[in-house]
This record gives sequence, structure tokens and C-alpha cells, in this order.
Amino acid sequence: MKLTDSVLRSFRVAKVFRENSDKINCFDFSPNGETVISSSDDDSIVLYDCQEGKPKRTLYSKKYGVDLIRYTHAANTVVYSSNKIDDTIRYLSLHDNKYIRYFPGHSKRVVALSMSPVDDTFISGSLDKTIRLWDLRSPNCQGLMHLQGKPVCSFDPEGLIFAAGVNSEMVKLYDLRSFDKGPFATFKMQYDRTCEWTGLKFSNDGKLILISTNGSFIRLIDAFKGVVMHTFGGYANSKAVTLEASFTPDSQFIMIGSEDGKIHVWNGESGIKVAVLDGKHTGPITCLQFNPKFMTFASACSNMLRQERVSEVTW
Repeated sequence: MKLTDSVLRSFRVAKVFRENSDKINCFDFSPNGETVISSSDDDSIVLYDCQEGKPKRTLYSKKYGVDLIRYTHAANTVVYSSNKIDDTIRYLSLHDNKYIRYFPGHSKRVVALSMSPVDDTFISGSLDKTIRLWDLRSPNCQGLMHLQGKPVCSFDPEGLIFAAGVNSEMVKLYDLRSFDKGPFATFKMQYDRTCEWTGLKFSNDGKLILISTNGSFIRLIDAFKGVVMHTFGGYANSKAVTLEASFTPDSQFIMIGSEDGKIHVWNGESGIKVAVLDGKHTGPITCLQFNPKFMTFASACSNMLRQERVSEVTW
């Protein structure tokens, strides 16, 4: 089924999961869309079955905490950053709850983590003003970039380039095979003193980059020219919370949650807001992603919500 304005307006909450006692700080769908994994400030990692609509298991990272979590290409392994003790990234087998490898190097909190869509490479950005390039098969950093400020970073959908947002004012594009030569393109944006960039994502067709902020607007830019195509606003974020913005899998729509539990959806081409959905959240919607394969999306505060089209809600 094709996503349209009216289809998006028909989404409703289908299931509410209350597994967590604190804010869910990140979640990630498996590439096949069958599971979603969440990390929370209560030190738990919860694995959900998207088809049955129920939690499968809960793991804990009480010693290190857990902050950003990403699936690797194997459906039963993840990498995640810590928010206690140190800033090492950990590679975890969900099957037996054992660490496969550690990736030490960052000296401050990791604020960006992106897995390559095609191989075992991943990148991390930290408040230590570096971006590090890693390979799952080696604990040693494969590449290091020093920046002038807090980074956000992400791979493109083909895994050939990655984008780094620096100082909340520049997007730099790097070729993975020659990133040590510096960026092949730099896009300078208008600097906004009222907020900072908190996330950066490519659309699935690779043509667009979405920049999220801790203010009350997000920006859509052309991934080839760096031109700002739209600035989306009109949602509540008075406390400078980090709110995750996302594309729909067809690259046509952009979504973000708000501090009042509403979800705002825009058409990426026209820039027009097409829906405001009631997420029924008790707090700010910090995480929001569309399932890559199925007609559902998930949103999270301290609760995880699954949302579907009205006609498809079967529970």
C-alpha cells in the first residue's frame, strides 16, 4: 500500500507498552522490520516482536547504562553506547546476552551512532569533538576526525558516503574510501543561536538530508546541493528536548513528535503539514521511527507505542 496524506491521517495507537520506568532514549527497527529494540535511562534493553505486538525479552546494562542502540546486519546483535562509567561502545549478542567486542576511544559521551547499511562499518560522534570510524571485526578505531564542536553523523543509504553535521552550522560529506582527505562537499547553513543540531538522517532514496534540532524546527536539505528545501515548525518543544525526526520509508514524508505527545507529519515535497496525530504520550516523544517493511511506526516517551492504520488495528 502506498503512503498518502489520508493514509497517514488514519494512523491510531494500536498498542502501548509500559515496560520501562524511565525515558526511552533510543530504539531501532531490525532491517527486516520484524523486531524493534529499545534502550532506556532505566538501564534496560527491551526487544519487541513487531508481528505479534509484544515484548520478547528484556536485558540489562546496569553497570554501564545504555544510550544509543543500533542493530547490526545480524538480527541478533547490536552495538550501543554507554551513559555510565566510560564512553566505550559495546557490541552485544542478544542471543546469549554476551559482549562480543568493545570499542574504546571516545573520552566523552557518544551522541551519534550510525551503522553502515551495507557492511560491518559504523561511525560514532562524541562530545569529545571527534567522529570515529569502526569495523565490527576489530576493536581498534579505523579512522578518526577531529572537529570544532559537537558532531552529528550518518551514513547514506548506499554506505558509500557519510555526512557529518558540525557546530550546528555545517554539513560535510565524506567518501568512505578516502575520508582522510577531508570532505568532498561542505554545505554551510544559517546558524541559529537558539538551538543546536541533535540528529542527521538521509532519506532512503539518498536525495535528502533531515537535520533535527533541540529547538522547535527541523530542516530538510538537498543532499547534493545543500540547499535548504523546507524548514518545518509549529510543534511544541519549549524545554530544548532532543526529539527524533524521521522519514517514512518511501522518503516522501517527515515526522517528529513533540513535548505535548502529538506527532506532526509533513509532505517533504510540498512542505505542507498533512497530519497531527495524538500519540497519547505522557511526556515528550523523544524517539520516533517508521517500520522499514510494515505499515506501522513506533514512538516513545517512557512508554513505547505502536501505531497503525485504523483498518489494520487487529488487537
